[in-house]
Amino acid sequence: MGNKKAGFIILAMALGLLMSALDNTVTSAAISHIISDINGFDKISWVFTAYMLASTSTMLVFGKMSDMFGRKLFYLIGISIFLIGSALCGTAQDMTQLIIYRAIQGIGSGAIFPISFTIIYTIFADPKQAAKLSGVFAGIFGLSSVAGPQIGTLLADTWGWRWCFYVNLPLGVLSFLVLFFALKESRSDRKPKIDYVGTLFLIISTVSLMLALEFGGKDYAWGSWQIVSLIGVAIVVGFLFIQVERRASEPILPLPLFKNRMVLGTVLACLCQGAIMFAAIAYLPIFSTAVLGQANSNGLLTPMMFSLMVGAVGFGFLQRFFSFRTVFAFSMAMGIIVSYLLSIVGHDASKLYMIFLMVVLGLGAIGPLMSVAQNAVAQSVDRKYIGVSSSIVGFWRNIGGVLGASIMATIVNNNYTSLIQDGAASHGIPADKIASMGNPEQLIRAGSSLPQEVASFLRDSLGTAINHGFVLCIAFGALGLLAAVIAGPLKFAMPVKPQEAMPEQAATPSV
Repeated sequence: MGNKKAGFIILAMALGLLMSALDNTVTSAAISHIISDINGFDKISWVFTAYMLASTSTMLVFGKMSDMFGRKLFYLIGISIFLIGSALCGTAQDMTQLIIYRAIQGIGSGAIFPISFTIIYTIFADPKQAAKLSGVFAGIFGLSSVAGPQIGTLLADTWGWRWCFYVNLPLGVLSFLVLFFALKESRSDRKPKIDYVGTLFLIISTVSLMLALEFGGKDYAWGSWQIVSLIGVAIVVGFLFIQVERRASEPILPLPLFKNRMVLGTVLACLCQGAIMFAAIAYLPIFSTAVLGQANSNGLLTPMMFSLMVGAVGFGFLQRFFSFRTVFAFSMAMGIIVSYLLSIVGHDASKLYMIFLMVVLGLGAIGPLMSVAQNAVAQSVDRKYIGVSSSIVGFWRNIGGVLGASIMATIVNNNYTSLIQDGAASHGIPADKIASMGNPEQLIRAGSSLPQEVASFLRDSLGTAINHGFVLCIAFGALGLLAAVIAGPLKFAMPVKPQEAMPEQAATPSV
């Protein structure tokens, strides 16, 4: 493949990834405009939940399908579904329609992320080059988190919120056309058998688990029949899924992959990384505005996301000097350190100190695994599994993210309510107001109208509750260190000589 054609392919996938990664942050910035136009405030969380459910539950499916039928085909299918969903989102007339269309977008997104990395590993024989590009691609997600809110606000204020979705169309069409003409795909000589039952069971168990984690401790108590039922469905159908996969000739998720120490260690590390990242993203904005009294959360999130991007790109270039286990251990150790510092940070901490913590969190704890995890798995599995193995990384990162944010919410809410109950009488808070005061949004919205003593008490209580919540991240970091031990001593592979690569390339059924 010529350098010019390879450059076009990289550009096409970078555009697709940018489009997919920008979508949530751009939408988040326009949410107030959406509510004012089509109402539906009570359903607003589903705009994001539907997207996450759809993308996570289909990620493994698309990864396996790309292994069986070709990377190019399913990447183009994913882009097409995402563009259809984006166009429909722009036409939504009520919140229910928007939620359905966001789910369609999410299905397309479930293909774009894992297959992009798979194509990189397939078309670049030199692992160093593939590692560098995977680092750059991972950095695109950090860039989208920094630029997304500004882009979303600009589009919503200038042209209206619908353009937050329409803006995807030119980017996606350009990515589709470039990849359609530039990437040549070989064909398999045999017709693979699709694991329909396994696919259905995988989606049902994943959606049930994610809904339980999403609603547990917030909308419903963990012991409620709704949450218990969802967890029960996830366990039962998950068990049936494993039994089906053990007997399927072409399993949607080849279980022998998890016998590979590197795959198992990477999966566990990414689950812990996702838990730390999503817990921080969920509660640092609240800590910034409600506890530290800053005007908005950009002063914390922007340094974290920018440093995450630098960490992803930097470790994509540097990883060949270290074993994957070393990078995993470093990332988790930094996660433990910064989580501990966040668990004891004062409620009058300076802005500069908080920015320092965010830089350490993004650069050292979250960023490295954004690129290194993909490379670790890609280099430790058979090439016929490279698509589904790349999907496994994103799948478990998302599961860890929902798990971390959900447990963090339970810890913070319970601690906050308990602290308010203990100090309510001494601060003149009536018993019938304790429940409403226990909602952090109350402090954010009405903090200035509360008596100064009450506001200070609530602010300190919320800060202490969030401090306690970050103990959870310490626990996930410790679990991540175990993942480094499990992963084993595999190091980055040296480039393969062209004459040695020929037999493997000839046997590869698809790009």
